[in-house]
Amino acid sequence: MVNDVAFGIVIGLLFISLLILFCVVLVKLYIRKIKNYTKVIYQKDIDFQKAMNAAIIETQEQVLQNISQDLHDDAGQQLTYINFQIENLKLDSPELNQTLQPLSQSVSGLSQSIRSISHSLNNQVLLQQDLTKAIESEILRLQKGPIPIELVQKGSTKRAFSTNEKIVIYRIFQEIMNNCFKHSKAGRIEIRLRTGPSFEMVIADNGKGFDYEKIKDTTATMGLQNIISRAAIIDYSVNIYSVIGEGTKIRLSENKIS
Repeated sequence: MVNDVAFGIVIGLLFISLLILFCVVLVKLYIRKIKNYTKVIYQKDIDFQKAMNAAIIETQEQVLQNISQDLHDDAGQQLTYINFQIENLKLDSPELNQTLQPLSQSVSGLSQSIRSISHSLNNQVLLQQDLTKAIESEILRLQKGPIPIELVQKGSTKRAFSTNEKIVIYRIFQEIMNNCFKHSKAGRIEIRLRTGPSFEMVIADNGKGFDYEKIKDTTATMGLQNIISRAAIIDYSVNIYSVIGEGTKIRLSENKIS
């Protein structure tokens, strides 16, 4: 009788143990399934955001392409015509040469500036160039502005970039430089460019700086958020360091070596 009771207890405990083990395994499998499902949802969300950002950038590039074409075809041609008329007027009225010469030079300078801006907006011109050379050309144009710019290059200049990489990196560079000129009040800008084995671009200024943590969720950083979103499309990272009164440093780097 005692043995039967003991045997029953053992069987009962064994059954309960197996039931608990089954429940634990079931819960673990369920948790794993939830985690995998969450990862899939998260990845789909990332892919959706990338697709949306890519579509926005494609639209922006088309707009820039149209502006570039309009500048070249409309404004550029009109300035050429104006300069042609000035030269004719100088021939017809030599006594006005001294008066018209500064005007002619100004029109020629404006025409050259428009041509440079048109090229910097045109992604077809960009795609025909090496990325480093395109950045160098843009720096040469910007060096005519009020802020001294220094370029420091490291690594191979023969690195191959995909079409998306070239466009996104170049537009990010333009966006950062535009912010420097408009907002930083800097006395100088330093650009460090490394193309190999992995890409890295650091743009630093000695301007007024800002508290990024305080303003990162406000509309004041829309330009910076646009830079971060663009970088994510090509699997690059953006790190922003800024100290009030000391300046700002923005680092763009690829997440993995391709």
